[in-house]
Amino acid sequence: MLATLKKAFWFFAVAGLLLVLFIPGFAKLQGLRDKNVDLEDKIRRLNIENALLNQELKRIESDPIYQERIAREKMGVVRKGEIPIKIMPKNSR
Repeated sequence: MLATLKKAFWFFAVAGLLLVLFIPGFAKLQGLRDKNVDLEDKIRRLNIENALLNQELKRIESDPIYQERIAREKMGVVRKGEIPIKIMPKNSR
């Protein structure tokens, strides 16, 4: 009976030692896997955004009407003879 208790003690001691040694590494591995999933999702979103920006760039390069619209709306460009008018919102008092 004493030999059985010794074997059980050593078994649990070795098992405990293995747990102490491997649990931190396992936890770190899980953290890295989660971070990898997040980064892959971010890469997917950035690839979609990149494709949309490339489409817009091609449109800007090839569509003169779109070029004019962007120049007028974003840069305030006007044609010769046009008078630019800015509409200012009323101040809230």
